[in-house]
Amino acid sequence: MMSSLLKCNERLDDLQCKGYHIIQNTDTFCFGMDAVLLSDFVTGKPKGQAIDLGTGTGVIPLLMQGQGKASHFTGLEIQEYSADMASRSVMYNNLQEHIDIVCGDIKEVPCLFKAASFDVVTSNPPYISGNHGLENAMEPKNIARHEILVDLEDVVKAASYLLKEGGNFAMIHKPFRLAEIIRLMSKYRIEPKRMCMVQPYQDKEPNMVLVEGAKGGKPMLKVEPALVVYNKDGSYTEELLERYNH
Repeated sequence: MMSSLLKCNERLDDLQCKGYHIIQNTDTFCFGMDAVLLSDFVTGKPKGQAIDLGTGTGVIPLLMQGQGKASHFTGLEIQEYSADMASRSVMYNNLQEHIDIVCGDIKEVPCLFKAASFDVVTSNPPYISGNHGLENAMEPKNIARHEILVDLEDVVKAASYLLKEGGNFAMIHKPFRLAEIIRLMSKYRIEPKRMCMVQPYQDKEPNMVLVEGAKGGKPMLKVEPALVVYNKDGSYTEELLERYNH
């Protein structure tokens, strides 16, 4: 079965979660620590419906399904090849009844889904504004990192459209855009409720931020203790390992 699902230059990686595996291609884009942190951070709705915007190869729905954070998951991805890899990973793990992969544009969600049809929305969107200096802006790695096909407001607007009242939206992004993130969430009626800074090392400034909000929620933001990823020797901290292996 594995050989029939893999294409040229693809590999099958162990997610170390419920025995799940994911198909990836290093020539396009492989998931990173940010996807793992987001899947752990988001508050799930075990009996609810969840959607991941810009799902790439589907790692966040796979990890969240393994953690039991919803009863059904949808991954929306605009790049056909990435969506195809995600679909084949779902098939490899026999999760077709639990995860759907949809190839489509975040900016076109009203044409793809009914309003207020999800309890949880997640996104690990491109971090970098614009495509300045890129020789080939349409390369998969550049689309994943730069706001070429979608920007931050597109993501937050789509999340608000998709969420039921009281539903949760969680994302991971860069701290230097935090003010913009909070402003946009408030604009689209997603009240920021939780925030956690992520530091690569104890003595380094944060390089990622996790934010979760509730649609129509009341104002009250809880700032959680910062998460440190690496010990001085480069090994993962106990806290990080506990989060991933819980």
